[in-house]
Amino acid sequence: MGKSFRPSTRESRIISEIELSRELAKKNAINRLRDCVPNLSNALSMKLVESKLIETNNKNSIQEQMEKCLTKLIHADDFDIDYQIAPIRNIVSNGNIISLYLTAYIIEHLINHRDIIDIYGSDEEIYSCVDKQVNKYLS
Repeated sequence: MGKSFRPSTRESRIISEIELSRELAKKNAINRLRDCVPNLSNALSMKLVESKLIETNNKNSIQEQMEKCLTKLIHADDFDIDYQIAPIRNIVSNGNIISLYLTAYIIEHLINHRDIIDIYGSDEEIYSCVDKQVNKYLS
């Protein structure tokens, strides 16, 4: 007969604190995002085009789509955020929730936009480009 494992109250408290700190960091990042949506969407769309990860006919349209995505993220509940990032959650360990959300949006939704010719690069390359811009504006 196997030994049953019962976590001690100390282990349970530590696990609870870790989960609470992750949730707090997520909420703080989304709150800071409110102040820089236009600037971040502009920088992000320019960087994606400059890095040749996105080929487009209209850069302004991409900026508008990024701004809509960020606004949707600000108003989304936890389930919607988790649902959006679920397919790409394993790209990086402990990834930035905003960068993951934007990367998932680019890979799954933006690719079908009428002004997008094609999206190049791997999921990791797109995440890396997005994460650099997000960290620049939210740090």
